Amino acid sequence: MSSQATPRYQQLKDEIVERISNGELKPGDRVPSENDLVVSGSVSRMTANRALRELTDEGYVKRVAGRGTFVADFRARSHVLEVQDIAVEIEARGHVYSSRVLRSSRQRARGEVARALDVDQGTDVCHLMLVHYENTVPVQLEDRHVLVSFAPECADQDFESHTPSAYLSSIAPMTEAEQVVRAAMPNRAVRRHLAMGTGEPALVVLRRTWSSGRPVTIARLHHPASRYELTGHYTPPGSKRAAPAGAAQLETLTQ
Repeated sequence: MSSQATPRYQQLKDEIVERISNGELKPGDRVPSENDLVVSGSVSRMTANRALRELTDEGYVKRVAGRGTFVADFRARSHVLEVQDIAVEIEARGHVYSSRVLRSSRQRARGEVARALDVDQGTDVCHLMLVHYENTVPVQLEDRHVLVSFAPECADQDFESHTPSAYLSSIAPMTEAEQVVRAAMPNRAVRRHLAMGTGEPALVVLRRTWSSGRPVTIARLHHPASRYELTGHYTPPGSKRAAPAGAAQLETLTQ
């Protein structure tokens, strides 16, 4: 769509989202005020107000009375103790999920992939690579290998319509999973796909999943550390979860 066909308030939103995505504006930074947008964007106050109001509604910024408008601490959140579909997580927060497929091909398992899946070198696997977005902001780069014997039609799926997790769960229930979470400095390609700034670390989740007693898929999931966090709540077997109403929620506490 040409810029002439795009409403002016949407252009203002896109410009601010781009500055947030590329790290120019970070959580807590002040964003242009209505007056700033009116002057710099040569728009009406109504247009500037709508742009900021919609950015607030979509979770990109927060408006503080008497102080101004600031970049929100926009962090995607996953459960550290459970394996969940990222699309479901994002939509549960009231945000818009989308994805872009970078790779979907059939290849031979080699090295660590074959060892992790406990198969012979050269076994057929499906290799998937996708970027997952929350409100158009990239929050996860998924690099996954799936046994073709478990999912023969994996490489033919439209993974921009449904996630690999949803597809694999539709084939057979996942009976077991393990994951490791570590901090790492990503390479240039990962930074580019996730719109990460130079020097920003990533949170990397290494996940292996079983079905019917055998490992069927492994995934390496990169997340920008500034836009992602893991949460979890554990209740021992036989115990009742305490009502959280009277306690501060950990995700609201500052470091």
